[in-house]
Amino acid sequence: MHRTIEAIYEKGVFKPVSPVKIKDHARVHLVVEEAEEPSEILTLASGIYKGLSKKDIADVEAVALDRSHFSRD
Repeated sequence: MHRTIEAIYEKGVFKPVSPVKIKDHARVHLVVEEAEEPSEILTLASGIYKGLSKKDIADVEAVALDRSHFSRD
């Protein structure tokens, strides 16, 4: 069975970020793909709500989630 498990490598040990259902001492094969650092656009996007009130954020999200804005019908 193949699964993707996010982990942190620390002091020579891979530590899963969340619980994993594998029996103790089970032998597994790891394929390691290093996570990329967030790009500049992601860093900028992470601050999208900075300075907005809770009401402002709710208004922005309501518009974003209203699918009628994405349809020509």
